[in-house]
Amino acid sequence: MRKTLQEIAEIVSGRIVPESAGTLTITGLDNLAGAGAENLTFAVEPHIEEARASRAGAVMLPEGELAARDFPRPALYVEDPRAAFAQLLELFTPKLVFPEGVSPKAHIGEDVKLGEGVIIMPFACVDDHAVIGDRAILYPHTYIGQYAEIGEDSVIYSSATVREHCRVGKRCVLHPSAVVGSDGFGFTTKDGVHTKVPQVGNAVLEDDVEIGSHVGIDRATMGSTVIGRGTKIDNLVHIGHNCKIGDNCLIVAQTGISGSTEVGNNVTFGGQTGTVGHIKIGGNSVYAARSGIIGDMPEGQFCAGFPVQSHASWLRMQAAMQHLPEMRKQLKKMEKLLAKYEQQEQKG
Repeated sequence: MRKTLQEIAEIVSGRIVPESAGTLTITGLDNLAGAGAENLTFAVEPHIEEARASRAGAVMLPEGELAARDFPRPALYVEDPRAAFAQLLELFTPKLVFPEGVSPKAHIGEDVKLGEGVIIMPFACVDDHAVIGDRAILYPHTYIGQYAEIGEDSVIYSSATVREHCRVGKRCVLHPSAVVGSDGFGFTTKDGVHTKVPQVGNAVLEDDVEIGSHVGIDRATMGSTVIGRGTKIDNLVHIGHNCKIGDNCLIVAQTGISGSTEVGNNVTFGGQTGTVGHIKIGGNSVYAARSGIIGDMPEGQFCAGFPVQSHASWLRMQAAMQHLPEMRKQLKKMEKLLAKYEQQEQKG
């Protein structure tokens, strides 16, 4: 694809400096290190100085005080360079095209309802009584269980599974090997023998949810495990049975949320965060990587550490720990001096 910088500026509502650079032809997008003379890249702090040395034909930068600075190459100023660049990535990336309809090599069970414009590729399996919404795409080796529902415009990538009675909303994305509706981890133990508790609930993904590769979302023992509208889950995350995850949450890789945990809206969990079960976590909060959440948490928190504490307190503790070897030496020295004074006092 070829577009002038002016055409791109109109798409992202940007401002070109100098204006004469509007005729510059852009043939692609790249990062700061890889961009060439016909590429557009973007930069935000702390990478502005790196952008000055870039070989890119033009650089997208944030509006504001940066706009007043001299920049050595054509610049496209926008309110949010990251969001604008994401918009352009969709424009410049060729869309994959698949034939509509059901491949003769796919398995479609009895009493399955297929919407208009669906794409079901070879070796996909749609079991009895399932519902596939309009324009949904099922890649090879996907499995949609009995009575499961896939909303319109959703994409289920290869080897992903949506088990029986589970529901996936509109415009959802399930990446390879994600599992929605695996059994919850429920057992009773008697005389050293573990006996499975039937997991007869389901899992529900509301609209615009995206699930990364190898994510496991357990079905509820009874009722529903729910992932709220607009929530995005990274690879290798586990959501336990009967959890209720709010809207627009971000859950980063290797996080584990134990069963029956309730999470408010707009919560971010950094990588490898873990929780105990049966707790409530307030909305509009951020938990840094490797946080350990062991009890109910109010709204509006910024926390870190195990057990979890305010991020500021955790930073102070980490700073203090750097001085522990020196403090240990000083303590030993003080102990020796104290012992010496005690001996002198006893003699006196």
